[in-house]
Amino acid sequence: MKALRCKTYGPPSNLKLQEIDSLHAGPKEVVVQVKACGLNFPDTLIIQGLYQFKPELPFTPGSDIAGVVKKVGDGVTHLKVGDAVFGFVAHGGLAEEVIVPENACFLKPPQMDYPIAASFMMAYGTSYHALKDRAKLMEGETLLVMGASGGVGLAAVELGKLMGAKVIAAASTQEKLELCKKYGADEGINYTTQDLKSTLKELTDGKGVDVIYDPVGGDFSEQALRAIAWNGRFLVVGFAAGKIPKIPLNLPLLKGASIVGVFWGGFAMKYPKDNMANTRILMQWHGEGKLKPHIHKLVPLEDAKEALEEMMNRKVKGKMVVQI
Repeated sequence: MKALRCKTYGPPSNLKLQEIDSLHAGPKEVVVQVKACGLNFPDTLIIQGLYQFKPELPFTPGSDIAGVVKKVGDGVTHLKVGDAVFGFVAHGGLAEEVIVPENACFLKPPQMDYPIAASFMMAYGTSYHALKDRAKLMEGETLLVMGASGGVGLAAVELGKLMGAKVIAAASTQEKLELCKKYGADEGINYTTQDLKSTLKELTDGKGVDVIYDPVGGDFSEQALRAIAWNGRFLVVGFAAGKIPKIPLNLPLLKGASIVGVFWGGFAMKYPKDNMANTRILMQWHGEGKLKPHIHKLVPLEDAKEALEEMMNRKVKGKMVVQI
């Protein structure tokens, strides 16, 4: 089978498309013939050795997958060969086959095509876990989404609005903010031309923001935290800007605020039943037409390196999907 292999840590240009041996399912695992793999910002970090964990070299990147079950391991009861599925893996998705743990593999709804299914788990799973489980977002609260036009950001905008919040989207261009408004954002801030802290204060009549969803990091995180409301929750989702901010700890003290870590992959593996319950709700909302992933572009596996470069340069709005 073909797979995009990372043999040395570095930029996407280091990746090599190669033929490797076909895979075998172990106990509680399935082998999925991959039809589509959604790219996520952590994919650009893991190939550089900058992510929370480092797979043993060589490895295949890619986490969000959709396809057809090809092989079933011992002890798997809810899936069979031929089932159309979607799911997530730590790595391995940018290939013609991938091994998926049974508790991270779900039957694909018939109305969901493969590119949409491969755009779903990481973005919506992360954002729903963040807003529901970590922030406990309540109807009527104000939600700020940083990097709001990206995959997880746009999902957070959509979910925040669905959960009854007033949503403020922050992004780097007006074009990105227009997309966010189509997905439910009530207000938009272009943080390359507007002062983030003062604009947030204006938009909230001086109260501040109840929940901050930050997958970006960098210089704007502290500015956002300085505009948080009393008892606010600052969600640390990721560091797409490349810089991990160092936050003065007097800020959460003065606001009675919380800084809350969000690691959806760890949550999904440690609490599969809770993650399954969240997934069912997300599937229901998708079936009702309330959630619609935005596909930036579809590319073949041969062009996945260039697609990852585009993501690193923060030119992607919504999801970039590799079709295989």
